[in-house]
Amino acid sequence: MISRRAILAATLLGLPASSLFAQAAPMLDGYDPVAYFIDGAPRLGNTAHSLDWNGRRWHFASSANRDAFAADPTRYAPQYDGNCAWAVAEGYLAPVDPHAWAIVDGKLYLNANRRIQRRWERDIPGFIARAETTWPGLRNN
Repeated sequence: MISRRAILAATLLGLPASSLFAQAAPMLDGYDPVAYFIDGAPRLGNTAHSLDWNGRRWHFASSANRDAFAADPTRYAPQYDGNCAWAVAEGYLAPVDPHAWAIVDGKLYLNANRRIQRRWERDIPGFIARAETTWPGLRNN
């Protein structure tokens, strides 16, 4: 995971935070984004079923999941480029725990940890509305 310190350092150097991910671990720490929808739970992917999309490497538990993602990646990709939904609503980027998640209105949202997820669950519609407002300014960081 990319630390907040690394994101701050990149910001101070005038680099987009996305540059930190170029050589980083696979998205979702290797968890399969399709599994959240199909299995209803996080499932670790396999390098044998990998796919590059949107500048990142994604792992999948099966070739069927990889193919489903390839056919419609925006359906399965987590919101806010896999950053913590609560943090985005608060105006900053934060890494996530693949086990702190929810599907809301057909979209996958992740949180930094289960404690933050409980905070986010107190007002999911409100936090999503705030995140949608702050995300455009954060997405290029």
